[in-house]
Amino acid sequence: MSYRGIPNWPPSWTSTCLKEKKTLKGEVGILKHVIREDQLPTKCFLVIEYGNEAYMGCVIFDDATFCEQIHDLLQHHHGRSMKEIGDLSLNYAL
Repeated sequence: MSYRGIPNWPPSWTSTCLKEKKTLKGEVGILKHVIREDQLPTKCFLVIEYGNEAYMGCVIFDDATFCEQIHDLLQHHHGRSMKEIGDLSLNYAL
């Protein structure tokens, strides 16, 4: 997956804690929430849990329809590791 030719997976993760901002990289954590807003049709926000803390990442797409398909797919994978999700085959979507 990519946005303007640049790979968009895995997203960068930023802690949701207001006191101390931390960042993570890679397919880490467990997927807790997937958020997509009609006002931002090409962005899919992901919330993970890692080390008993919540982190948020964003995956941006060139195509709003594909973004919606990824959102719908991810909705069925709450509670799974991001590594497992990253290993899913998306060949059917191409």
